[in-house]
Order: sequence, then C-alpha cells, then structure tokens
Amino acid sequence: MSELTRLTLTAAHEGLAQGHFTATELTQAYLDAIEAAGALNAYVLATPEKALEMAKASDARLASGEAGPLEGIPLGVKDNYAVEGVRTTAGSSILKHFVPPYESTVTANLWRDGAVLLGKLNQDEFAMGSSTETSAFGATVNPWRREGSSAPLVPGGSSGGSAAAVAAHLAAGAAGTDTGGSIRQPAAFTGTVGIKPTYGRCSRWGIIAYASSLDQAGPIARSVNDAALLLRSMAGHDPKDSTSAKLPVPDYEAAVGGSVKGMRIGIPREYRVDGMSGEIASLWDEGAQWLRDAGAEVVEISLPHSKYALPAYYIVALAEASSNLARYDGVRYGERVPGRDIVEMYEKTRADGFGAEVRRRIMIGTYVLSAGYYDAYYVRAQKVRTLIKRDFETVFAAGIDAVLAPATPSPAFGIGEKSGADPVEMYLQDVFTVTLNMAGLPGIAVPAGLSGEGLPLGLQLIGRPFGEEALFSLGQVIEEAAGRFTCPDEWWR
Repeated sequence: MSELTRLTLTAAHEGLAQGHFTATELTQAYLDAIEAAGALNAYVLATPEKALEMAKASDARLASGEAGPLEGIPLGVKDNYAVEGVRTTAGSSILKHFVPPYESTVTANLWRDGAVLLGKLNQDEFAMGSSTETSAFGATVNPWRREGSSAPLVPGGSSGGSAAAVAAHLAAGAAGTDTGGSIRQPAAFTGTVGIKPTYGRCSRWGIIAYASSLDQAGPIARSVNDAALLLRSMAGHDPKDSTSAKLPVPDYEAAVGGSVKGMRIGIPREYRVDGMSGEIASLWDEGAQWLRDAGAEVVEISLPHSKYALPAYYIVALAEASSNLARYDGVRYGERVPGRDIVEMYEKTRADGFGAEVRRRIMIGTYVLSAGYYDAYYVRAQKVRTLIKRDFETVFAAGIDAVLAPATPSPAFGIGEKSGADPVEMYLQDVFTVTLNMAGLPGIAVPAGLSGEGLPLGLQLIGRPFGEEALFSLGQVIEEAAGRFTCPDEWWR
C-alpha cells in the first residue's frame, strides 16, 4: 500500500491543500493499487485516462487557488450511477454495453466540487442482494478474512464493491446507494463508515432505479469525518427529482466532534432478535455505554411494528422493482435477443439479460401487484409501512434524539454460504436496516469492534428526519471509543 493511499480522505484533502503532493500523484497511487487488487473484483471498470485528466485539472485549480471542497480526491462510484460517456451496467448483463449520454446529479455534484473518478464499482445486479454475489461480473471479495483462514468472504451488498474498495484503500471514498441497508450493511462488514441520508436529501436523478420510494444515495468512507465531507457534496435540492428536499445542506463536518451531552438515545427492545450473535449483542451494550460516558442519556424504547418491517419491505421493494424493470425490454436500449415476434423478443431478452435473483424479485413483485392479491399484499404492506413510520415519530416526539442498534445480525459470511436454495436466509441480513428505508430516516453505520474471528462489527445510529448532523456527532463518539479498523494484511496484492 502506498503511503498516499493510507491517508484518510480528510488527510488527503489537507495534504493537497498544503502542496505536500499533487492530485496526479495521489490519483496514480490509487490507480496502481487498483491494478494490483484484481483478486478483490471491487471495480467493474477502471477509468485511468479519465482519472488522470481530472486530476490534472484539479492540480491547475489547486495552483490557482480555485480548489473545490473535494479537489483532487479520487473516488469510486457504484455502477448504478450514470456517468456521462462511461459504461454503466447496474451489475447486469442486460446493460453490459450501456453508455449513458447524461450525468447523475450526485456524481455531477462530486465533479463540481473537484473529485476525481477512478472507475465504476461492483454491486449486486440492480442493487438486489446483500452480498454482491448476484453481479453479472462475479462476486466481490471482502478484503477482510477470518483469522487463520483463507476462505473468501462477502463484502456485503448491494454496495459491496464500494465498501471493499474503501476498506482495501482502492479509493479515498465511494458513492453507494441504500434501498434496504445497501450502504450500512457493507460498511459494517468491511470496517468502514456508511451513511444513508434522509430520503430526499440526495437526488435520485440519474441513478438506475430499484425501488423508487426506498432508494437513496450516500457515501462510504474510512472515517466519520470523511463521510461528512462526502455527504456535504453529494446532497442538495435537485429540480429534476420531484422527491428531492428543498432544504439547505448543513456543514456536516462542523457537526463531527460536537457535544452529545444531554442527547437522549433509544435502545429498541424489539431489535434483540433470535439468532443475533452474542458478540453483536455485547457490542451493542458497549456502544450504549460509550454514549453514556460522553454525556448522552440512554433509555429503552419500543418500536412495536419493527417485527413486520422485513416482510413488508420485501413486498414494497419488489413491487416497485417489477414496475421499474419493465423498461428493460430490448426495444429502447440495453441488450436485445431476437425472437420470432415481439413477445418472444421480450421473453428471450429478459430471460437472458436478468440473473436469477432479479428474475425472482420481478416475479414476486408482479404477483403482489396482480389482480386479487394487490389488497392482500401490497396495500397491507403500505399500511404496515405507515405504522413503522409512526413508531419512530412517537419516540422522537417523546424526546429521543437518535436510536442505537446493531447494523447486522452477524459479521461477514463466506462467499456461497447463504446464496443457496433458500433466499430468505439472505433476506434476513437486512433485519436491522430496512426499517429506516421504510420510514425514510437517516442512518449511519460505524465500525465498533472485531469478532472473535477478527472480523469487523458495526453499530448503527438512526436519526430524526434530516437529522444527519446529530448522527455525525454521535458516530464520532463511537469512532473515538472503538478506534479505526484496517485489514491486518494485504493478501490480494
């Protein structure tokens, strides 16, 4: 690992500003690291020429005193963000040759602020998965391994490529998306920090949709402060997205290190679920004590409808996915498989272009929206969603400032371990994360310890709507108490 790639985003930003190294030198160090890390399969497409061109432009702006907030910082971007002129596939064969002629709003914001594109990062196909095993480009491998074992582990999903790249020092930070935990769960599995902002805080325009009422963009980074810097650039109102919130973007970095004295933190009793690892339960208790020691008040709360969140989420998300993915029919763009008539062309294109998990989710989503089942499944799930949202509103109205919970029910598992015959086993990975998406709330995952096998474990903080600043203050308390976590070796080089 180069000394330059060891730097946090915050330290790299300071080093560039002080002239200790150039953006071109920093970018080249990351490109060299990416080239040496093919075994991780974190990137589906590296863009070295574009990266060096952008770095050169950053050096010119740094020299002229016109540097942006992320000037010269090399980032990876999940492959469901449209980047103009760069292949964008959402991890699917059906889009394997798609090159968008437009730029997503979030990536446009990053380039506006001076960031450098290193390439596109692997993900579960159309963001449908919790392990990055459903990608048409093959699974991404977690840079972490169990102590004494060389068995490959998953990095989580669907933003597994983003999390693996940040953890392995193949990017200073990364843009991910979170529909039911797809930023927070991979962050917890890789010892990185990931934040899903409030729904509407970041524009969804130009992001390939999975479930439109749940999808939200957000960053994965190596520290709480790094995540704050990235979110400040990613967030903002966008007239092209009707769900984008017309609110000013705070200075999130200023909230990092802020006092948490007097904050009331809720511990939901319903989150102590069967099958949760004892290590995670004890870490949860330890995290609560860290917050008490910092001056916060920790109280038990009830979120009674949380137990229905997972099935309700998979009904809502899959129904929206079946509608969103109807556009991939071989007619307008994407791959096309010829048939005898238009119906056969549709059938062959979608059967050949979509992987097994995507086909499964489309079929379930279409079923719950079909005549005779719409009221029984979809309408009922939306009613449960309202009750979940109301649970959070009730505890926030009672004076709770944030909720502390585990991010995942276990540490990272082996590749192939949960992708067998029963998909429900994989879906249960989202048990602690989906409630936030259903309620549209912000949540941050912060590494808080290591398992007995030496794997990262994360805690999750859930905030009030547009209360990301409080999450950064609380997240910093956990980071300072637990320390930061780096892979003990670089076996992939």
